[in-house]
Amino acid sequence: MDIRELAVPDSYVLDLVPHGDSRGRFTEWYRADVLSGATGFGLTLAQANHSVSARGALRGVHFALVPPGQAKYVYCPAGRVLDVIVDIRVGSPTFGVHDSVVLDSEQPRAVYLAEGLGHAFVSLADNSSVAYLVSTGYSPGREFGVNPMDPELDLPWPTDLEFEFSAKDQAAPTLAEAREQGLLPTMEQCAARYAELRAAAA
Repeated sequence: MDIRELAVPDSYVLDLVPHGDSRGRFTEWYRADVLSGATGFGLTLAQANHSVSARGALRGVHFALVPPGQAKYVYCPAGRVLDVIVDIRVGSPTFGVHDSVVLDSEQPRAVYLAEGLGHAFVSLADNSSVAYLVSTGYSPGREFGVNPMDPELDLPWPTDLEFEFSAKDQAAPTLAEAREQGLLPTMEQCAARYAELRAAAA
């Protein structure tokens, strides 16, 4: 399993190694030691989620208030999705920057994003499954979104898809509007949270 940081700091892609024979295939899709070696604190597992999406279903851009925020470790065991991470941390040198990774069951990868980052994905095939481990449980009063079609973000959505959104995602504010409304985490809050997690892991 190889890990490398993406263009958005504090987010990583992991290239997984599938092992197959006549019986099928086996993949280690999460290794705590590999992740903590890169981040310095790894992932505190609070909840595991699983979604199944039709082709064109677009979920996000989602984030949670910091502290504590919600780190995510994302894997696609079946189908194919385009996973997108956005730096929404006010004061970050890369504020507004995004990066994307195709998560494909045939060439398995996983993505990790730390607390305070925005996350979205679009399904590129019918019945695409996404499994994700998260560091905090669902808390509707602390979870928000940015509109995935915000023209200023200019996220790399495929042009050959007819998108399907939830009503909540469709009505989400732009990044600029979310900033004006005081919804976004700050880099200062996130850095303090990462330092707290590293100290606890030491």
